[in-house]
Amino acid sequence: MDTPRLILASASPRRRELLIEAGYDFEVHPADIDEEDYPSQMLPAEIAQRLAMLKAQELVPRFPDDVILAADTVVAFGDVPLGKPANETEAATMLEMLSGTTHVVVTGVTVLRPAKNFSISTKVMSAVRMRSLTAKEIARYVATGDWQGKAGGYGIQDHHKDPFVTRMAGSHSNIVGLPMEATRELLLSAGIEPTAKPAGTMAAAMTNHEIRMTNQ
Repeated sequence: MDTPRLILASASPRRRELLIEAGYDFEVHPADIDEEDYPSQMLPAEIAQRLAMLKAQELVPRFPDDVILAADTVVAFGDVPLGKPANETEAATMLEMLSGTTHVVVTGVTVLRPAKNFSISTKVMSAVRMRSLTAKEIARYVATGDWQGKAGGYGIQDHHKDPFVTRMAGSHSNIVGLPMEATRELLLSAGIEPTAKPAGTMAAAMTNHEIRMTNQ
């Protein structure tokens, strides 16, 4: 029997990089869903899982014989979910909220194999401490456009010389956008294994641990 293809239901370049560096062969077919499609009282972790499932299900009619991987990342500021900012104003507002706080990054991951009636999902949470940011720093970052497509309006990989994040606990790759330790387990249960050896800087940081970064 032919091995099914792995279909990534995401346009995120960070998720693509993580899968490539983990040795997976896959095709990219972003799902087209309404990312605001969830009840107003739903908690961030539930939102992430719901949207990941909706993304995966959206591709089932097109790829019924393959394995579909979908994920959604939400930043939780208490019980308030912060998704991807729609514009510069929203990005700046999110960064002002997160500045000087410890918040949670949660990613929902879903894997479907329709031909086998296989469906599995999980969520992974990591704690992140962000240093205090000045209004000038926020404005300078927002002007770069690097906030686009990133939950909470920032990426942990941004600003290496003077990082926003001073400490994190949990999965580093989860904060980037795809918790690889959990994703590998889900894909293996669906019959998908890496076709190459893991390589790259992201792959080296996939296990759960605490990282103390500069400028604490």
